This record gives sequence, C-alpha cells and structure tokens, in this order.
Amino acid sequence: MILLDGKELARQIKEEIKAEVAAILDADQRGPHLAAILVGEDPASETYVSSKERSSREVGIISSVYKFSASVSEKDLLETVDFLNNDPDIDGFIVQLPLPKHIDVDKVISSIHPDKDIDGFHPENMGKLTMGIEGLVPATPAGIMEMLRRYNIETEGKHCVVLGRSNIVGTPVALLMSRKGNPGNATVTLCHSKTKNIKEICQSADILIAAIGQQEFVTADMVKQDAVVIDVGIHRVPTTETKSGYKIVGDVAFDEVSKKCSYITPVPGGVGAMTIVSLLQNTMKAYKNHIQ
Repeated sequence: MILLDGKELARQIKEEIKAEVAAILDADQRGPHLAAILVGEDPASETYVSSKERSSREVGIISSVYKFSASVSEKDLLETVDFLNNDPDIDGFIVQLPLPKHIDVDKVISSIHPDKDIDGFHPENMGKLTMGIEGLVPATPAGIMEMLRRYNIETEGKHCVVLGRSNIVGTPVALLMSRKGNPGNATVTLCHSKTKNIKEICQSADILIAAIGQQEFVTADMVKQDAVVIDVGIHRVPTTETKSGYKIVGDVAFDEVSKKCSYITPVPGGVGAMTIVSLLQNTMKAYKNHIQ
C-alpha cells in the first residue's frame, strides 16, 4: 500500500508556483492577486480562508480578504462581487461557502465573472467542464486529478466509482475521470444516497473516490483488493486520545481499508492539502489569461 501524500505534493507544487511568481516579479510585471469574501464567523470557513491566505503568501501571490458580518445584505454582497469583477488588479476570487440563509447562493455564484471564478462553480465554468472545454475547474476535483497524474496512476479503461453527487466534488470529478485525457478515459459510476446495491458497485471499483459526507462510510468489505481509494471526507470525531479532544477522519475507514489498497489518501494530509494548492494553480491560470 502506498500513501498518496497530498501534503508533500502540495509542497512541491507550491515551490513550482513560487518560482513562477518570482520570475514574473523579476520581469517587473505585477504579481498575481487572489481575493476572498468571508461572511460570518463560521470556524471552518475562517480556517479555510486563513489557509488560503497563508499559502498565497508562501508562493508570493497577493492575498486580500473582504470580511462581512452574517447580517450583511445580499445587495451589499453583490456590490462587492461586482467591485472585484471590475478591479483589473484582482485576478480571481472566491466567495467562501456556506452563506447565511437570507442570501441566494446561486445568485451570488452566478454574479462572479467566469474568468475570475477561482472556485470553478460558475455555470459557465461548469458547462465548459461538461463539454470538455478548457476552463477553471473546481479545486478539489482538480487536486484529485493532479494527484493521480503525479503518482502515475493508470485510469484509462478502469472502473471508477464516485460516491457523492455534489456540484463541488462528486459530479465534476466524475466528469473529469470520464473525459478524454490522462488521467481520464475511465468508465465512471456515480453513486449517491438513493443508489441501490452501493456495496456491490463499490466492490467492482478499480478507483474509488469517496465524497459522500458520511464518517467512515467505506469499509473493507466494500473495497476490491488493490483498488485505489481517494478519500475526500473530513469529520471531527470526539476522542480522549488527543489534546484537542477530537481526531480527524474521512469517509473511509482508513485502518481497515488501507490493508486492501494499492494506493490510498490519508485524512488529514491527502485531498485537503491539494484543494488549497489547486486554488493557487487556478489563480495562476486566471492571471495568465488576464495579462495576455
């Protein structure tokens, strides 16, 4: 069994981006700029945005955060989106989710200019993904594909089972895996909460991508011998074994499943680490499109 070390891959990719940004600055060009809109005080959202800021600084990308209280009006939020859309020095930005219930998430996402949509959630970018047209791809699926590519994992002709049909992970990664390319060219089955015989379907997977949002849902009896297992889930579980009072687990029961795998991602240190670095890669892609 080989661990798919997302943390180490992210470090390598950051070094590549850092060198690229340094060359840009040495040529007296303006640096890439990534912004984020943060609404409210959700701890997970604050942690994610802080990680994005820190990672941006590490590679030399300018980072800005626009913070609002949870009571911000939809109108004010949309005005900020419009401001960032029209700021020529901002190459891309994210609106951190979730948003308060009084704000229409779809309206906000659709208001982001597709060329600055670093999260890749805009309908135009999702449409490009469906059609196989180059565009900004959601960060977590992009990170998974980068991981498969850099570990030289064969996907062509393989049966890939994706657990979870969200627009953030499951649906886009299923599209990417089925698309022509390397990685890609897989035969994909997309499963969800209403899928019957889900255990039997998982048992046929050469590559299993778990993004179903259920703690340790995938057990050893669901996994084929020598399968590749990608765990997207992240859950806090109370424990007396750590100072924090909790441990982090994924959608896969790692201890038992890892004994059957050829490759598996750890949680933490796997897909999560690749998500942030994929945002940086999207920022660089958007930057290059803007300065052409």
